[in-house]
Amino acid sequence: MMDDSLLFFLIAGIAAFLVGASKGGLPMVGVLGVPLLALVMPPVAAAALLLPVYIVSDWVGLWAYRREYSGRNLAILLPAMIFGVAVGWATAKITPEWMVTLLVGVVGLYYCATVVLRKADAPPRPADIPRGVFWGALTGFTSFVSHTGGPPFQTYVLPQKLPKMVFAGTSTIAFAVINVVKLLPYWALGQFNPGNLEVAAMLSPVAILGAVVGYKGTRLLPETLFYRLVEVALFVVSLKLVYDALFK
Repeated sequence: MMDDSLLFFLIAGIAAFLVGASKGGLPMVGVLGVPLLALVMPPVAAAALLLPVYIVSDWVGLWAYRREYSGRNLAILLPAMIFGVAVGWATAKITPEWMVTLLVGVVGLYYCATVVLRKADAPPRPADIPRGVFWGALTGFTSFVSHTGGPPFQTYVLPQKLPKMVFAGTSTIAFAVINVVKLLPYWALGQFNPGNLEVAAMLSPVAILGAVVGYKGTRLLPETLFYRLVEVALFVVSLKLVYDALFK
C-alpha cells in the first residue's frame, strides 16, 4: 500500500534520515521513524519497510562505536532481547497492536516519572541481571512488534548514568543485533516484498547520511544536554503512544 507520490517520498526520506541519525547516536529521534511513515502507509507495512533501512544504517553505527560500549550490558540484554523477539513472533497474530503501543507508552512515562522523583545526586544503578532480563525481553518484544524498543531499553540503561558515547554505542550495537534477528520472523510473516525492498534500497543512502550526522551531533552535544534531550524526547513520544493507543 505504497504510492510514488512526492509526499510519500518526502516523508519516507525524513523517516529514513531520522532512523540513520538514531544509529549515529541520537536515540531521541529514531522512535519517530515508524509513526512518521505511518502517516502515508499502514503502520505494520511502515515497520517492515524501515527494517532494511535500520540494518543498513546499523553498519555505520557499528563502525563508529566499535570501541565505545558497555560489554556487561550487552551480555545481559542481548539474550533477553532475542527471547523478546521470539515471543513477539509467536504472538504476532493474537497481540493487538494498540495494547503494545499502550504498554510502550506507559513504560516511557513510568521512567520519566522516576526521573522527576529521583534525587539529582542519586548514585548510578548497576547493570544487574534480573532487571536487565526483564527490560531486555520487553525491549525485544516491543521492537519486533512496532520498532518501539527504545523506551524500555532507556528505562533500564539511563539510570546507570553511562558516559554518553558508551550509552549511544551500547544502544546502537544492541539494536543492530536485534534488527538482524528480526529479519527471519518478518520474512516468515510475509512482511517483505519486491516493492518495499526497492523503496528501502532507495532510502538507504539517506539513512547513511543521517547516521553520519547523528554520530557527529552526539560527539558535539554536552553530556548533560544529551541526556536531557533523550528524556524529553522519551516523554513526548510516550505521551503520543498512549494517545494513539487509547484514542485512535
